[in-house]
Amino acid sequence: MTKLLNVHDYQKQAAKKLAPMTYGYYASGANSQITLRENEQAWQDIRLRPRTFVGVANRSSTTKVLGERISFPAMAAPMAFQQLADPTGELGVAEATGEAGTIYCLSTLSNYPVEKVVKATNKPVWFQLYVVTDREATMSLIDRVTEAGCTGIIVTVDTPELGFREADERHEFVLPKHFSFPNLPQDSTTLREQKSQSALSRFAKYSLDGSLTWKDFEHFAKRTNVPLIAKGILRADDAQKAVDHGAKAVIVSNHGGRQLDTSIPTAWALPEIVSQVGSQTEVYVDGGIRRGSDILKALALGATAVLVGRPLLWGLSTNGSDGCRHILEILKTEFDLAMALSGCRSVKEITPDLLWKPNKLQY
Repeated sequence: MTKLLNVHDYQKQAAKKLAPMTYGYYASGANSQITLRENEQAWQDIRLRPRTFVGVANRSSTTKVLGERISFPAMAAPMAFQQLADPTGELGVAEATGEAGTIYCLSTLSNYPVEKVVKATNKPVWFQLYVVTDREATMSLIDRVTEAGCTGIIVTVDTPELGFREADERHEFVLPKHFSFPNLPQDSTTLREQKSQSALSRFAKYSLDGSLTWKDFEHFAKRTNVPLIAKGILRADDAQKAVDHGAKAVIVSNHGGRQLDTSIPTAWALPEIVSQVGSQTEVYVDGGIRRGSDILKALALGATAVLVGRPLLWGLSTNGSDGCRHILEILKTEFDLAMALSGCRSVKEITPDLLWKPNKLQY
């Protein structure tokens, strides 16, 4: 096997190993995949202005998110159906994430129950909530994940319907009949039924609640004492509404380019949102993070931390939980080196002055 030195090396291996349907589901975005590509490109386009001769021999990459100390400012993003990549699925990723000293975010559409995943890691688990049409079932799920010990609940706010994912339609995406979805509060039979279209698309049409408003978010926040985090924010006014209705943090996200194609890259959206709510709450960002230097750029733009998604799937697909460990090790090592070469001894020293013309990031 080729020596795996970075996230892109792992993606190439995953593409060879995974079935076309699975790789297409993990790797693709919506429609023409413009946002998918620009997410990554936007981080690459940001240029750095490093400080020199500031004494970086002793430095620390640790930080805190919602009061929890993590080893470096990156967490595992919520991603569905991880057992398609490896039988260990969410358990393997959660274990590796905990050993890396950071937080694992579990999807509603996971293959292992939340209770088992919480026990698989020595760090906190946040639960990503899809709100289904059965509102009482959703409320019961909030109660369940609170009881299980999750320390954060991520409410996905950008999915009133599912984006059109052409790769899933071409491959007629369907889940194996032996797969279970133990956290899903609604019938999941459709996900395992082979028909001439994506099973996930069919499932979403009757399951996702498109009637949601910020009042509902406030209602969810009152249901639990666990902090709620709003995921899928691309506008400052929406970020403010999230905070006003009970969000303890927001995630700047376009769903990895899988919802509205040609929506703006998260690197472009981040500065405006930080300017609006950064003094009121923590701001995280995902989408296109592929290098440790991307993490540094996100923090320089005002993010508290980032979430990493697809790279962990490439690690899991290639070498199970060990692959995930290596992905996190790579990103942490790259981030530490980027700190040293930028003249930063701690994450507090990663400030906007490191960026070249940070107010002109658009192409």
